[in-house]
Amino acid sequence: MQIPPGVYSYKAVAAEIKRRIAAGQYKTHMPIPAERRLAEELGVAVGTIRRAVELLREEGVVYTLPQKGTFVGQEPEPSA
Repeated sequence: MQIPPGVYSYKAVAAEIKRRIAAGQYKTHMPIPAERRLAEELGVAVGTIRRAVELLREEGVVYTLPQKGTFVGQEPEPSA
């Protein structure tokens, strides 16, 4: 992945994940690839992936379930 000059790498990674979501590569409530796999695919450090995912969580693009992974979209409401 080419990161433009002057752009933080985690922001470029977040933009790439958003692009993949928009393209339908990652679908709502489906998991995105694991941190290590994404880091290898994009040629960045795992820490960069973590920062990007945190940014996407803050923006409401993804949610994380402990021991399960990170998923696209808003976390579903728990059923009664």
